[in-house]
Amino acid sequence: MMGQRGKQYNVAVVGATGIVGAEFLKIASERSFPLKGLKLLATERSAGTRVRFGEGDIEVEATTPQSFAGADFVFISASGAASREYAPVARDAGAIVIDDSSVWRQDPSVPLVVPEVNAADVEAHQGILAIPNCSTTPLVMCLWPLHRRNPVTRIVADTYQSVAGTGTAAVRELESQSRAWADGRVPDAPTAYPHRIAFNLLPQIDVFMDSGYTKEEWKMMAETRKIMHEPDLALSATCVRVPVFVSHSLAVHAEFAQPISAAAVREALRDAPGVVVQDDPATSTYPMPQDAAGRDPVYVGRIREDMSRPNSIAMWISSDNLRKGAALNAIQIAEEMIARALV
Repeated sequence: MMGQRGKQYNVAVVGATGIVGAEFLKIASERSFPLKGLKLLATERSAGTRVRFGEGDIEVEATTPQSFAGADFVFISASGAASREYAPVARDAGAIVIDDSSVWRQDPSVPLVVPEVNAADVEAHQGILAIPNCSTTPLVMCLWPLHRRNPVTRIVADTYQSVAGTGTAAVRELESQSRAWADGRVPDAPTAYPHRIAFNLLPQIDVFMDSGYTKEEWKMMAETRKIMHEPDLALSATCVRVPVFVSHSLAVHAEFAQPISAAAVREALRDAPGVVVQDDPATSTYPMPQDAAGRDPVYVGRIREDMSRPNSIAMWISSDNLRKGAALNAIQIAEEMIARALV
């Protein structure tokens, strides 16, 4: 992709050595993002590391308040503390900041964007834009095409989230615990999670709140309402960490204002941008995390009329949480802003 009239852009990536940062660089290359310059930033500990990009490699620099001079876009995928510190600095230096943390998502002045759903919200930016939680994105991408035809009135979403959503340390922990089990050894005490993740399920992602929901569950609920511009939408979530390396999955039950058939849902979702329907029970065809990994679309299947409530649909979703759930969505926001001549 080339920018308006072939314009190119200076880009800085904060968190370039992390798992999402690596995916960002891969996708930017695949999509031929119109780069004029690329600066890779991380912690002082990672400074000096060389990262492969294109035909060469780039040395990673330590992030400082001076790192953003001349940048057109700054992509941040690091800790919440880094986002809180550096996003305003980068914005004040004249850059458009696209942030992957939860820090800015509920700020009324910050658009929370999934381009296939609410692309026009980028117009309201004040220098910082946010991408949603990696479990929220596939949910809204499958609900929005239906909501436009027949309003969604209630959602119950249960997630099955991969360890890649936690980061590199969690991926390594699942690997080491699995090897220990295969070798008949007792695995080391867990550090990424409160309990062993290999061959286990953890019904806790992030901290528990006074309501009994976890922060991850609250984020899904609040973010869905903001993206869909439905502040009163009834939504409940249960978020579970599963021993899968990459890709999040969701079991979704959605209730609508008017009667709706499974056939109508399949038809609407087949036409939805970024969504692929995989739904053939006769051949055991349905989305699976292993097939979604490394791919851009959100996959949906097991579409059926919910027998427990009228006007309701049940469905199953899988998508790569590092791509559409994070890095790809951030790049698509930048592409949308370029297309709208906002940069």
